[in-house]
Amino acid sequence: MLENREIMMRLFPDLFARHRVAPVERYPDELLSALRSVAPLSASAEPTVALMTPGVYNSAYYEHSFLADKLGVELVEGRDLIVKNDEVFMRTTEGLKRVDVIYRRVDDDFLDPLTFRPDSALGVPGLMSAYAAGNITLANAVGTGIADDKAIYSYMPDVVKFYLSEEPILKNVQTWRCREPKDLSYVLDNLADLVVKEVHGSGGYGMLIGPAATKATIEAFRDKLKREPEGFIAQPTLALSTCPTCTTSGLAPRHVDLRPFVLTGRDHTTIVPGGLTRVALKEGSLVVNSSQGGGTKDTWILDE
Repeated sequence: MLENREIMMRLFPDLFARHRVAPVERYPDELLSALRSVAPLSASAEPTVALMTPGVYNSAYYEHSFLADKLGVELVEGRDLIVKNDEVFMRTTEGLKRVDVIYRRVDDDFLDPLTFRPDSALGVPGLMSAYAAGNITLANAVGTGIADDKAIYSYMPDVVKFYLSEEPILKNVQTWRCREPKDLSYVLDNLADLVVKEVHGSGGYGMLIGPAATKATIEAFRDKLKREPEGFIAQPTLALSTCPTCTTSGLAPRHVDLRPFVLTGRDHTTIVPGGLTRVALKEGSLVVNSSQGGGTKDTWILDE
């Protein structure tokens, strides 16, 4: 989002001069404020925040470096951190400095070799002990990755009703959980019309888009569903919006979706007036993931 906006403003400053585009430049400040607001009670008045990355070989390392620079915080790897007396410190040229909040871009399994995978070279031994003692905040919290499980999505209306005693404003896309016999039967009978996704899948991999699939691919997925139904959900094939896109043959419509950014701190929630529009650059494709050739666009919210 930030990179897209910087590039657009550099290339087309006249567009921003003519239109009242809501700024997104405050996103790093708002993110830092949200991170500091959830610091442990034992932290100083200005808590120290660090962004934890798996390292230079991670495909998103440039983004981690870019964001840490915008936040004005240290970019650290597991080897840069040490736990002493259930407190977390980072190594600096001036000695050890306590860290209060870690904005982590490392998966749960690799955070602490003493608690999770013992072969992890990315984590910090003892980190979870410091976390359990209340001396370090991990954002996002350990375990929140369950929200990435696509089956969880189907329960969100019930979650909203249970915890907020409210009816959801936005309706869910109808979702069939293949682990349930009735849903599985429907999905198997209608594979050619549905989108089937792995519940733990990401990046657009491991999915079937029925209307665009060959008979052989559909039958292969049918076998997968029969062998491991709990690993999949299915949804209708949605008609994604399209947006004019520059292609080698000129402007042409391409399918897009939107990822908004919402920051939740201790006492407030901020909705960023922009977002990341992902675009399927291949003609007719519904796969917007960058790992499969998708691109991104700057997203404008116009001030009234």
